[in-house]
Amino acid sequence: MAQLAAISLDDKYTLEEGRVYLTGIQALVRLPLMQRQLDARAGLNTAGCISGYRGSPLGGLDQQLWRAKKFLTRQQIEFQAGVNEDLAATVVWGSQQVNMYKDAKYDGVFGMWYGKGPGVDRSGDVFKHANYAGTSKHGGVLVLAGDDHSCKSSTLPHQTEYAFIDAQIPVLNPSGVQDILDFGIHGWAMSRYSGCWVAMKTIAETVESSAAVDVAPDRITPIIPDNFDMPEGGLHIRWPDTPKDQEHRLMKYKLYAALAYARANKLNKTVIDSPNARLGIITTGKAYLDVMQAFDDLGISEADAAKIGIRVLKVGMSWPLNRDDVREFAMGLEEIIVVEEKRAVMENQVKEQLYNWREDVRPTVIGKFDEKGEWILPSMDELTPARIAVVLAQRIKRFYDSPKIHERIDWLEQKEREIAEPRPDVARIPWFCPGCPHNSSTKVPEGSRAMAGIGCHYMVNWMDRSTETFTHMGGEGVTWIGQAPFTNTKHVFQNLGDGTYYHSGSLAVRAAVAAGVNITYKILFNDAVAMTGGQPVDGPLTVPQITRQMADEGVKRIIVLSDEPDKYPVASHFADGVDIRHRDELDNTQKELREIEGVTILIFDQTCAAEKRRRRKRKLMVDPPKRVFINDLVCEGCGDCGEKSNCLAVVPVETEFGRKRAIDQSACNKDFSCLNGFCPSFVTIEGGSLRKPEAAAKSGNAGDAVFASLPRPALPDITEPWSVLITGVGGTGVVTIGALLGMAAHIEGKGIVGLDMAGLAQKGGAVVSH
Repeated sequence: MAQLAAISLDDKYTLEEGRVYLTGIQALVRLPLMQRQLDARAGLNTAGCISGYRGSPLGGLDQQLWRAKKFLTRQQIEFQAGVNEDLAATVVWGSQQVNMYKDAKYDGVFGMWYGKGPGVDRSGDVFKHANYAGTSKHGGVLVLAGDDHSCKSSTLPHQTEYAFIDAQIPVLNPSGVQDILDFGIHGWAMSRYSGCWVAMKTIAETVESSAAVDVAPDRITPIIPDNFDMPEGGLHIRWPDTPKDQEHRLMKYKLYAALAYARANKLNKTVIDSPNARLGIITTGKAYLDVMQAFDDLGISEADAAKIGIRVLKVGMSWPLNRDDVREFAMGLEEIIVVEEKRAVMENQVKEQLYNWREDVRPTVIGKFDEKGEWILPSMDELTPARIAVVLAQRIKRFYDSPKIHERIDWLEQKEREIAEPRPDVARIPWFCPGCPHNSSTKVPEGSRAMAGIGCHYMVNWMDRSTETFTHMGGEGVTWIGQAPFTNTKHVFQNLGDGTYYHSGSLAVRAAVAAGVNITYKILFNDAVAMTGGQPVDGPLTVPQITRQMADEGVKRIIVLSDEPDKYPVASHFADGVDIRHRDELDNTQKELREIEGVTILIFDQTCAAEKRRRRKRKLMVDPPKRVFINDLVCEGCGDCGEKSNCLAVVPVETEFGRKRAIDQSACNKDFSCLNGFCPSFVTIEGGSLRKPEAAAKSGNAGDAVFASLPRPALPDITEPWSVLITGVGGTGVVTIGALLGMAAHIEGKGIVGLDMAGLAQKGGAVVSH
């Protein structure tokens, strides 16, 4: 009980030493607090600047930063969410310019940028400019890049290393939550020393995992290299500074200073070695953990590895790869296998660094392909420990063979064959939430088609809504400019979320106006960035404001549809000529707009259903005293109510008279679109409320009565590691169960690692918690 009392949920941000249990996202929030603490101990009065734009696997980082505001503010750390990714990067660039002027309030400002892989792509210009310019002496910049290797919640799989290589930004690749903290501190120290912006790669398997980690202040003590000759004037940002001077400083000194720092601080570590090493494995990030799992699957312990002649290098900085580390590692080896996710980054560097070195040290280097050109560790999708184990076993057989390895390989191959066997093709497809505005707003009239964009409405692509193709964030509708002159189709609709409109989509509308094409933008004003968890749009945005902006841009006609058209006050300041109608007029309104030449706007104003639910629970929004029920004795089970509403709260129910329909009252968000059409089985109740279940016991503790008859469970032996897999559907508490188990283990002083694979969980998709 004393230990339990000593643990608080705030430990993840307040505990200055010891072990804390936190997720990778929360570790990223803790990082600037740790940096501020380290600076204070070093006698520096620094501040922090954080900006970026949300996107999985960093979709919830801004929410966690907002929740931790009181901790951040105390430590002079400012978080300003970016309007989009490249503007956020420009904010962070500005933080490094503070100490060029005498009026600076702090010794330096350390910066942090975050963004999804596509956000890295769109920020290439500012990354190059800012990295060439450099960082301040006591500032530094850490760039958090969220990669979705297997396209679990993205429109494309992506890998950011090559974008950072193009911008000449060093890349750190953590393999878990502890690495996120350690590499984050090293990242800022490296940035200060070298003048480079420093990137840190994050993927779902690392940043959406959780673990009990060590937060001792002296765990990481950055070592300043003593063997690097700094140029006159140093490596930091300055003014005036010509582009050629910046290039010279970056290419000749800054990248090599980063390499010297990585070498001095042993960011690349030999984690397994052998006195007679013959086979080397170089790996990084998640792939490192997969290699360790592959060894476990093959029954190879560290002692076995030493006997076999295996050496393993865990790389912390995957680009640029330190040449001296690679060459030391290669000594005595006959073969090196490079195991890394997606396209080869380290493999090409290893080959280059060994090619013109010593003729007596020429190990064979393989990775994505073997000597015969076989694709053994593919760049597509993601690597699995099973695939890695099979490749390693085949290579190990050249040096060592044993019945145990053959048994393990046979077992792995049998499991792979089982997985490959035909199975019922059943998937839990994400869908719009019950009562989602998109259930209505994404419909188009017969004879028309629409195009999708980024946001929840992207999911309409797998629904029967005459919506085909999509584009990147901010390009909505611009593809039509390239189609319109070459097709007999006269008009299309383009869905555009309000968050995307504010991010960059307004420029797409401007492009369509400039091109003079016939298109209707349906701006889906949902009052939240719902796809990533219900964040507010990153700035002031109202329906009247959009109408004025679009009218001034030259849009021909603007109509507003709403589920509550009477809610706008008289002095709302809409643009001249704007009509406001009920959403029930959607079909006729769209038919009207598609006949108008030029660009037209339909603003569909209805609050996100998930946000309504949250606000009603918090008493921030009126909960209508009305509910809908279906009388199953009258219902004929035709399903028209589900067809009209597209709502997941309309569910099938089996009765003695066959399959009927019912309203799932726990899921219903009171959109009432299921009432459209004529059906005598529907009943609406006004002023009533759901009956609460009767207490399990009239007196005493009801819980005792419920559980009194249950036998005590037989507890498993957990002296050895124990794995738990929890599966389910978004919104049912799968992640919560994992978090409870993790915290329980932490309270008992046990080691714990968790991983939540959520994807589009909040849209009713599949969720898995390890």
